[in-house]
Amino acid sequence: MLDYRAFAMRRLAALGPRYLPFADVATEEVPLRRLLRLSLFQVTVGMALVLIVGTLNRVMIVELAVPATLVAVMLALPLMFAPLRTLIGFKSDVHVSALGLRRAPYIWKGTLYQFGGFAIMPFALLVLSGYGEAVDAPRWVGYSSAALSFLLVGAGVHMVQTVGLALATDLVAEEDQPKVVGLMYVMLLLGMVVSALVFGALLEDYTPGRLIQVIQGAAVVTVALNLAALWQQEARNRTRAQAMKAAPRVRFADAWTKLMAQDGMLRLLVVIGLGTFGFGMADVLMEPYGGQVLGLSVASTTKLTALLAAGTLGGFVVAACGLGRGGAPARYAIIGAAIGLPGFAAIILSSFGAGVPAFLAGVFATGLGAGLFGHATLTAAIRAAPAERIGLSLGAWGAVQATAAGLGIATAGIVRDLVVGLTPVGDAPQVPYNTVFLIETLFLVLAIVVAWPILRDSARARRSGADGRAVEAS
Repeated sequence: MLDYRAFAMRRLAALGPRYLPFADVATEEVPLRRLLRLSLFQVTVGMALVLIVGTLNRVMIVELAVPATLVAVMLALPLMFAPLRTLIGFKSDVHVSALGLRRAPYIWKGTLYQFGGFAIMPFALLVLSGYGEAVDAPRWVGYSSAALSFLLVGAGVHMVQTVGLALATDLVAEEDQPKVVGLMYVMLLLGMVVSALVFGALLEDYTPGRLIQVIQGAAVVTVALNLAALWQQEARNRTRAQAMKAAPRVRFADAWTKLMAQDGMLRLLVVIGLGTFGFGMADVLMEPYGGQVLGLSVASTTKLTALLAAGTLGGFVVAACGLGRGGAPARYAIIGAAIGLPGFAAIILSSFGAGVPAFLAGVFATGLGAGLFGHATLTAAIRAAPAERIGLSLGAWGAVQATAAGLGIATAGIVRDLVVGLTPVGDAPQVPYNTVFLIETLFLVLAIVVAWPILRDSARARRSGADGRAVEAS
């Protein structure tokens, strides 16, 4: 009988080098089929992001009438685990086990956290909606259980993504590590696009019961895909286990100090924080803005995430082409932040007569800018990492990015509610949202200003290297 799964993987692997960015990282030892299977953990991460940041925040704010501040705080709860990404990455670098496994135990733990959060979430939403027998349940039960579910899913996402990316870099040569991480992020974006389209189709006829079914299905799919991604990726190695057991212990503080000693690393992390904060504030408000200001349905606003992810994917492709030709990461980070400025301007103008087309164009532009910015800063972080501490460097990049995104989400909800409470907006529901979008443009400008010295120093270093080679040739 025809093995449809093997046939599909072969066809995908054959098309990959031609159409998939970063697919040239595959080798005979690590074929593209294996890398694509490993990337399934990014698909579950994208699915969780679409469900939580995309669908649930709109449903809770618009359909369930939960205050935007409370929703924003719930979405920002994973912020508590974001700084621990650095520690998680370091621990997976130095983890000692009898079988020589370093990454697999942490990926499995993160998967359990994700499943646990999704298992609790439907019952929390039942209470919040007053659906069925939950009509008499106290509201605080729904709020607290929803917060716990968001916290667990966020913790699992941070752990799985950080360690999964480190495992991907373990499989390839050092010079190919930025490419394989880029491939993983392309699959994350593809997973977000597909998840947004699937969730949008399933929620076309929205009911609380249908939403609960979608969440339960996401829990099962998460475990299945993460197990498939992890299967036989990290080889058992007793020799390595014995060597790591006998090796001197490295303290986290010493490893962190060494990483921060890298030239420009601290400034790079500041740029990452400012830019991510600038792009991230819109995450919690984009879909409520589409529903409340422009009158879009739940299904339509859910599909906005697909448009945003498509723009981000385009940004990744553009950055990949430029960086592959030797471009400076700081240059593409600045370009990405600059593209975000007219993107947010178009979103603001959509509420002043430009309408839905301007809104969609703005959403795509902000995604494009975020993709350029994210890939450029990720590549810069990998290039600055010590060879034996790739997990620590990825963890630092992820910690700053996730922390800034969480703070941006929380700040956006708080600012929106403050403007609603302090300003008699009347028939102008766009005012609270546009205030947030203006703040985002300010942070993107700050990111450009802070990143400019990195670009200047990079250009000087290149000129010095070129002059040195010219002198040697003469």
